[in-house]
Amino acid sequence: MPPISAALSGFFLGASLIIAIGAQNAFILRQGLLRSHVFVLCLICALSDAVLIAAGVAGLGTLVSRSPILLSVASLGGMLFLGAYAVLAFRRALHPGALQTGTPKAVGLKAAVATCLAFTFLNPHVYLDTVVLVGSLSAGYEGVGRLAFGAGAALASFIWFFGLGYGARLLQPVFAKPAAWRVLDVFIGIVMALLATSLGARLVTG
Repeated sequence: MPPISAALSGFFLGASLIIAIGAQNAFILRQGLLRSHVFVLCLICALSDAVLIAAGVAGLGTLVSRSPILLSVASLGGMLFLGAYAVLAFRRALHPGALQTGTPKAVGLKAAVATCLAFTFLNPHVYLDTVVLVGSLSAGYEGVGRLAFGAGAALASFIWFFGLGYGARLLQPVFAKPAAWRVLDVFIGIVMALLATSLGARLVTG
């Protein structure tokens, strides 16, 4: 298969995996609406995906898929973190003081980066999607085609995260009203809680 075809295949696979509503996307959407550290956070998410995809294409996917302990540790950490963030999101939605100005206060750069990294690396789904799935499917290509497949998947992450982060500001007229932030935080809380529950169920069922 020509490299361009392999790259397109990787791109559409990466796009299909990343566009689904998840912890990273909800966080980047909120930061984009706040116009807070958008470039840095989008870059962290995109580069993290690129590194994990490269590791999968290089063959790490086989190792991860054979390590239930690694996935269990990531699931436990992710469940606790997502559960805690869900509680914070619900508290923001219920606390009147957070909505008085119509625009919630943005967190500092260090806290935002730490939260972004946690959403990325404490989520076992990111390893299954980027390292295991993309890595295993890249095995169907050889040489340049395999590299092109991985590059296409990584490009999808860059386009998506920067598009989401900077595109979020188009919704700012809607979020000029405090009630819109309340709805967003309730939505984020539900997403985080569902993800935490799914990880907990995975740990119980093995």
